[in-house]
Amino acid sequence: MSETTFMKVDEVAEELGVSKSYAYKIVQKLNAELKEQGFLTISGRVNKQYFMERTCYGAIRKDRKERL
Repeated sequence: MSETTFMKVDEVAEELGVSKSYAYKIVQKLNAELKEQGFLTISGRVNKQYFMERTCYGAIRKDRKERL
């Protein structure tokens, strides 16, 4: 498994260009959303796919694509 499915806080901070402390807040928020949906979460890490979907870096959703 060379590519991980989780992003660490450092990676989130680098990807978004924010401080590490702000990246922790983002990771906590995303993990809280995942927990509400019944998923297990890992403190200090966030699922990479979910991160991409919830940020502007994710794939264009069908509803967004139709508006373009």
